[in-house]
Amino acid sequence: MSTIEKTLEDVLLKEDVLKNNEIVLYNDDVNTFDHVIDTLIYACDHMPEQAEQCAIIVHYKGKCTVKTGAYDDLKPRCSMLLEAGLSAEII
Repeated sequence: MSTIEKTLEDVLLKEDVLKNNEIVLYNDDVNTFDHVIDTLIYACDHMPEQAEQCAIIVHYKGKCTVKTGAYDDLKPRCSMLLEAGLSAEII
């Protein structure tokens, strides 16, 4: 096995180990667009345009992945969404 093949194999193994989790936000009939947008900006570090697009997707599709990353980074963010009254989970 060449050095390049070994390096590529190591990178692929690390990618498998570091697979990203996702925060999925679900639609509800309670929260306003403004509240969802403000919460995504606060909890997920979204830009206003990104937060608005996610809110629209959630409204029309029923759910939207709003953040991807390591579980340890997503857990407090998901907690902030839940504390704000939104419906979300990490998958």
